[in-house]
Amino acid sequence: MTTRCKWVTSDPLYIAYHDHEWGIPVYDDRLLFEMLCLEGAQAGLSWWTILQKRENYRRAFDNFEAEKIVLYSDEKIQSLKEDAGIVRNRLKIQSVVTNAKAFLKIREEYGSFSNYLWRFVEHKPIINQWASIQDVPTTTEISNRMSKQLKKDGFKFVGNTICYSFMQAVGMVNDHTLDCHCHPFNNNIM
Repeated sequence: MTTRCKWVTSDPLYIAYHDHEWGIPVYDDRLLFEMLCLEGAQAGLSWWTILQKRENYRRAFDNFEAEKIVLYSDEKIQSLKEDAGIVRNRLKIQSVVTNAKAFLKIREEYGSFSNYLWRFVEHKPIINQWASIQDVPTTTEISNRMSKQLKKDGFKFVGNTICYSFMQAVGMVNDHTLDCHCHPFNNNIM
């Protein structure tokens, strides 16, 4: 039997997310932007809620193509507020548009959103060695710095807990517990 991190349920969607996405380094700008927006949508909710709606989010937000999102009209925003396939929170919906503008500015300034984000971990994943899920923090000094900088650069829904969840999701931090089959030590990666 395969051992996974204790937060994973038996649902195939959750298992696939855990086994094939969570903790795996992402360098693609569009996907990094998507994950940052989805982590922001999660605020106050469970990741499971957002994961189940992820395809609806991709449809509703033009596959998180920032160049399209920055052009959203008031009518488009209103239609998003009425879209039952996503979390219909006005501030969270507006944050995606705000974040798209900040994303494009960052990409222009740093050459890529990936370069901008990965510098917080010196461009290499942090591989933690947690014995149990209770050991895993919800914030770190790095997520605090990232949150502060993202806010300074115009992003919304990027508190330090959201930033740490984001870092875990996109593999900037690998927080698979030591007993999990996805931990790098169990895959001869290290």
